[in-house]
Amino acid sequence: MSTSTNVTWHAADLPHDEREHLIGQKGCVVWFTGFSGAGKSTVARRVEALLLRRGRTAYVLDGDNLRMGLNGDLGFSDADRTENIRRVGHLAQLFADAGVITLTAFISPFRTDRASARALLPEGRFLECYVATSLEECERRDPKGLYKKVRAGVIGEFTGITSPYEPPESPEILLLTEGREVDDVAGEVVDRLEALGLLGA
Repeated sequence: MSTSTNVTWHAADLPHDEREHLIGQKGCVVWFTGFSGAGKSTVARRVEALLLRRGRTAYVLDGDNLRMGLNGDLGFSDADRTENIRRVGHLAQLFADAGVITLTAFISPFRTDRASARALLPEGRFLECYVATSLEECERRDPKGLYKKVRAGVIGEFTGITSPYEPPESPEILLLTEGREVDDVAGEVVDRLEALGLLGA
């Protein structure tokens, strides 16, 4: 909840449905969640590219990128993880309100935090996308060398090893990545967006 006072939400001059008609798509949030190394950012970036090549406006909000700026003051305690996702949820809401197909790539380990982000969007405009790569496969991939550092005791708080991950119970999109090409996985997401009528004509 905001502690700011004397503030008022300023709406756009154009009604929201007219904005979306003019830009030819519907703003939404596709919330990629899963372990570190699951493929969230890789798939989200490929979805972004596929959409842009189709003339759609899409943008990835990446966990590492936001921690290099907007969320650079946060650590990895449970409280900081929750604050990280709270900020991202509100940022994603603004992007979606502007009509952008917004792809977020965050571990976001806690169900309550993801539910809070969902609650900011209208019905049907938040799609939880569970990149259900096993912990064993993520550790085998270890693209950033983080699992090795955890096992060596260099990193303390780490989701799936020393900190819990709560998988989605009923995600709109379930992605299985092991043994598959990224284009096939990303295509599933684009197909789902199209089936839901979010890509416009």
